[in-house]
Amino acid sequence: MSIRVLAAGDHFVLNRLLVDAVRAETSADLEFTELTLPWPVVPFGRVAEVTEASGTEDELIEALRGVRVCVTQMAPLTRRVLEACPDLEFFGVSRGGPVNANLEAATEHGVAVAFAPGRNAAATAEHTLGMIMAAARRIPQTHADLHAGLWRGDYYRYEQVGPEIEGSTVGLVGYGAVGSRVARMLGALGARVLVHDPYASDLGGVAEAVPLDELLSRSQILSLHARVTPETTGMIGAAELAALPEGAVVVNCARGALLDYDALCDALDRGHLYAAACDVFPEEPIPAGSRLLTTPNLTITPHLAGASKQTAMNAAAILAKDVARHLNGEPLLHCANPEVQKTK
Repeated sequence: MSIRVLAAGDHFVLNRLLVDAVRAETSADLEFTELTLPWPVVPFGRVAEVTEASGTEDELIEALRGVRVCVTQMAPLTRRVLEACPDLEFFGVSRGGPVNANLEAATEHGVAVAFAPGRNAAATAEHTLGMIMAAARRIPQTHADLHAGLWRGDYYRYEQVGPEIEGSTVGLVGYGAVGSRVARMLGALGARVLVHDPYASDLGGVAEAVPLDELLSRSQILSLHARVTPETTGMIGAAELAALPEGAVVVNCARGALLDYDALCDALDRGHLYAAACDVFPEEPIPAGSRLLTTPNLTITPHLAGASKQTAMNAAAILAKDVARHLNGEPLLHCANPEVQKTK
């Protein structure tokens, strides 16, 4: 008897990528059904008790009837969905963290939740490097001026120009899959790289590990790459920004919760910071009237650092390996609730 699998993709991690990846990993007799969620055309949000989800509980419940395996990026795995779908046994989230899944409820119902760490590490690292360059060289501002018919020679004044990467000291807060890649890129460009990450034991000779206060005092460019935890939430605030050298550049392509954005805008308004560039924000989409939309010398992109074709393909491929392992009765490589596996 065939195993029913739901591919609940969206307009980034496409259903065909999920289906093809799973088929490539297993020869099991699978019957696929598909549900296309509206993200990113419609922003993700809270659905019942889970966050950063797309679609509705009702449509997912209907699509999951008789389904044992679901692969998705954004579908909301809520307590209500779990209670209504007793056949479900595996829920794969093709993201670095399954924030759209209620792990406690999934564990209670014996549903294993898998995820896809590192799927967008290369894309995010490349975007970070691009944001550093865009901010330091004011590429977006000069581009906008030229489109408006302005050829501004004053951008060449000494007090208007920014630092080069070569010869600069760059501080990275976090040295995981993204931060370590950024460090290698910056090293290749001739930067001195400092790292603050209490969990990184081997920097491979690429960077120097230092305490946070030393990193801040020495860094002409600061880039954030830490995960959000109770310890890292708001870790870069007014005092930390003030500790940076005059004319520093700040970049955040990690998570909005790491940085105090009001303090960032204040530091830009005062001229203490030369520039900043951010891909993530405390509220997404950015609300109308936010200071982030009018603060000078701030480059912003709409949370798309990880947006590449390779990211979508990587996400499907990582998840597909755990689908195959689940169907073979093997321990999952990336299980968010491993206690479920111990009881089987």
